[in-house]
Amino acid sequence: MSKRSTRPEWTWRTIVLLVVFLLLAWLLREFAGIDLLGGGEVTDTVTGDWIAVYFTTPRYPDDPALHTGGVDLHLVELIDRAQKRVDVAAYQLNLPTVTDALLRAHWRGVQVRLVTDGEYEGEEMVARLRRAGVPVTVRPKDGGIMHNKFVVVDDAWVWTGSWNLTENCTYRNNNNAVLISSPHLAENYATEFEELFNGRFGPTSPKNTPYPTLVVEVPEKSLQVPIEVYFAPEDKVASHLIPVLSSARRSVRFMAFSFTSQDIADTLIQLARRGVSVEGVVESRGADAAYAQYARLQEAGIPVWKDGNPYLLHHKVFIVDGEIVVLGSYNFTGNAEKNNDENLLIIHHAEVAQAFLGEYGRVWQQAER
Repeated sequence: MSKRSTRPEWTWRTIVLLVVFLLLAWLLREFAGIDLLGGGEVTDTVTGDWIAVYFTTPRYPDDPALHTGGVDLHLVELIDRAQKRVDVAAYQLNLPTVTDALLRAHWRGVQVRLVTDGEYEGEEMVARLRRAGVPVTVRPKDGGIMHNKFVVVDDAWVWTGSWNLTENCTYRNNNNAVLISSPHLAENYATEFEELFNGRFGPTSPKNTPYPTLVVEVPEKSLQVPIEVYFAPEDKVASHLIPVLSSARRSVRFMAFSFTSQDIADTLIQLARRGVSVEGVVESRGADAAYAQYARLQEAGIPVWKDGNPYLLHHKVFIVDGEIVVLGSYNFTGNAEKNNDENLLIIHHAEVAQAFLGEYGRVWQQAER
């Protein structure tokens, strides 16, 4: 007597289980930031200095005659070394120094491309690039903005931070920029750039960052640095930022151009209630606007001050336990989370954190208290 085959039933059950698993994996990735299908961390082994950190140094009263020697010259040096490709995602570009460097690269055969925002597509520096034949993509004025400020060079270097490629951001506003040597990080940013360059902005941008977490290793320094990178709105950035803040054991310091996120403010208030030292400085313009969290944080007993820069405090930074730095173009707002094209880095390295704490101390000294 032959046995009845159970093979069809097993195949059907397997398919159902697989579908359920994939659905669960998708839900966890989209709503909890957990990727069950991810390939884990990758490691980039580099030699020499893996990161350079830059801060602007505004002087008051401002004197245009002193507008020389800014952080733009470090980016110019990077572009001048480019051999294959320079991709620029710039919310605004009006610096002749950077534009000249991009044109030099273009004329010597380097592929140069620009993505910018519709608000600033009429800038003369953008027009100069276009006239020279540099391809330019513009995000339309559609309710969100292309707010990134990153540059990817030769599939090896990433420049990013709060610094717009403008005279104001270079000489009048408080800003930061970092230059990181990491091919995998460069691939992440290059992937995002391709989406933007091909017109996939805001909510239409796919969630496809190749390596959301990676490690930069410097053997001669016995150094391993975990880095996380997220892009808004597709990566639901707050779902990754809030757990990092919640992990604080001793302290959180922040500098914020715009802070309207109630969820992030709630996290800081909860940290303070459990004894973590929380304090920060916010840009004075907009601190008292509707949805701003400045008053809520103060009412919760958190020392928060308005900045003393007569122009702008433009940082978007958290420093956790003096060991982790959060930086990028991502303001702590609903628009940054849901509508704009943004990027955010989380760097797990005390030395970098200490550099940002130094900048925080300078901003804090100038703050209105």
